[in-house]
Amino acid sequence: MNEQPGHEPQLDTSKDSPWETALAQLDEAAELMGLAPGAHEILRAPKRSLSVSVPFRMDDGSTRVCQGYRVHHNVTRGPAKGGIRYHPNVDLDEVKALAMWMTWKCAVARIPFGGAKGGVAVDPKGLSRAELERMTRRYASEILPFIGPEKDIPAPDMNTDEDIMAWIMDTYSMNSGYSVPGVVTGKPVAIGGSRGRSGATSRGVMYMIFSTLKSLGIAPEEVSVAIQGYGKVGGHAAQLLHDAGCRVIAVSDVDGGLYRERGLDPEAINRHKKEAGVVAGFPGADPVSNEELLELECDVLVPAAIEGVITVKNADRVRARVVCEAANGPITFEGDKMLSERGVFVVPDILANSGGVTVSYFEWVQDIQAYFWSEEDVNDRLRQIMERAFDEVHTLAAEKHLTMRQAAHWIGVGRVAEAHLTRGLFP
Repeated sequence: MNEQPGHEPQLDTSKDSPWETALAQLDEAAELMGLAPGAHEILRAPKRSLSVSVPFRMDDGSTRVCQGYRVHHNVTRGPAKGGIRYHPNVDLDEVKALAMWMTWKCAVARIPFGGAKGGVAVDPKGLSRAELERMTRRYASEILPFIGPEKDIPAPDMNTDEDIMAWIMDTYSMNSGYSVPGVVTGKPVAIGGSRGRSGATSRGVMYMIFSTLKSLGIAPEEVSVAIQGYGKVGGHAAQLLHDAGCRVIAVSDVDGGLYRERGLDPEAINRHKKEAGVVAGFPGADPVSNEELLELECDVLVPAAIEGVITVKNADRVRARVVCEAANGPITFEGDKMLSERGVFVVPDILANSGGVTVSYFEWVQDIQAYFWSEEDVNDRLRQIMERAFDEVHTLAAEKHLTMRQAAHWIGVGRVAEAHLTRGLFP
């Protein structure tokens, strides 16, 4: 990749940093499409980054302080949109990368949002529910100047849920003096949430897998699927794919996984996990580690956990024919190159998991209009947008002899750059 005027030297992507991966993907897209250096330079830098101290009271009366972040990568096409995650390893570089991917994701899906992301460096499992609420409300208070239905709309992400969104919405509303349901999405239906939102990312992953299989001439009933990350996205995706006739042969969570060649029953696994707290130990299945799951022989591999799990160290051992990125950034830049060289069909994250932000957009629209849709209507609109986005990316990939990731970034970066050029530079 040629160094662009005014840029740092090419990044060392062997370090597997999400931010380095995101920049490398942007740089590659800019070179492929001949993006003007000025626009490239603007898109490389987040518009604004906020780092905040989050002090809150523990149940024993002591005070704990965590580090929080909120990043707006780009707001040229509309308000910033992006989730909030709670995880001990959250840092500014990770949040910047996730915000950049959100920018491209919204553009690829033709959703009129820009990209944002937020997070707190904390393990929520170590907090009581009351402590979690106090921390959330303090974090919301610290980022209050950043968020709002016209400028930045948070949503759930890793280790956050609709209850946390309700606390953020209430904190914002109490400071405003009136209810503002449109300040967050992914909240309970009782306070303005959208039907179909909770499973939207998983449903979008299913639509992407089906579109991929259709393009390859394969019926869903003929494929085996392995899913790393049996959480909100991976667990629901397993159920949807199983119900559609796919054979789900392996699943895993942070504590390990299960493998059964003839297929697993997600409903039975859900019952086991509810009792045991983990999927490991499910009767009638062989144990498998998260690392081993990625290397199983299967038709479709769905990394639905964290970023950077497929790298130069293991990409040559991935035996799936299709990899559908339900997580953000699960494949590093160099790992992706290795998969491409081996002919693995990768459905990139900015396309594959855009179902969540698409239905978040629907929720925001419904809140603004105070008019709510049926779940069937939500799912049908989601399917149309996801299938259209896949067709646009797949067509460009074929025309330009690109990978699906290159084509998705070409489209996403191109639409954002076009918006910048159309609006001009102020002042």
